[in-house]
Amino acid sequence: MDQPIAVQQAYWNDWNAAKNERPLSDISADQRELVVQWLSRIGRTDLKILEVGCGAGWLCPSLKPFGHVTATDLSEGVLREAAARVPDVKFVAGDFMELDLGTGQYDVIVSLEVLSHVADHPAFMAKLATLLRPGGMLMLATQNRPVLERHNNVPPPAPEQLRNWVDRDELMALLMPHFEIRQLRSISATANKGFYRLILGRKAKRAMRALFGRSLENAMARAGLGWTLIALARKR
Repeated sequence: MDQPIAVQQAYWNDWNAAKNERPLSDISADQRELVVQWLSRIGRTDLKILEVGCGAGWLCPSLKPFGHVTATDLSEGVLREAAARVPDVKFVAGDFMELDLGTGQYDVIVSLEVLSHVADHPAFMAKLATLLRPGGMLMLATQNRPVLERHNNVPPPAPEQLRNWVDRDELMALLMPHFEIRQLRSISATANKGFYRLILGRKAKRAMRALFGRSLENAMARAGLGWTLIALARKR
């Protein structure tokens, strides 16, 4: 059952405050690395960038070198702390679907692991497209449903938390009405149950990296076993 925004807001305030005290996960670090690569290839430092679902603002310092950053999230209390910690970023708290962020204002929108917590996926995608300038770029990451369901033990969602995972085909179908897909891949190959945990479990991955670097892990991600689906898409 979908929860009211106020209930979700209280949940994410607590969740983001706790996350801010933990080290950055490998999954988040992999997403940040690819986003920075994509931004670097644009070759500009004057971009207008919007991050949707910025949480505690952990990605914002990596976005700032590429232009002016606006970041939004439900977590009003966490954003107050982020504004003090990350200067020169405009933080806007509230329900993204209700916020007035202008039309055609942004060169790039980044949204990491937000889609699965949105009740209306098509409406969310439509609003992202509306906010981008013609030819603007969307960098969107979300959980890879088959991998999480088949190869990972994931705790059930909290009562206040929405969880609407998608698979690759579903993500493509959501993007295509508004965007030309430039890249769509899985990253962060991870497994903690079944056969693949012998290769992709946390301890196993550390041993594999020591022996082979990340070549095997990256190959498994290219084969679709990544925790994350991440897309680079251009507004039509």
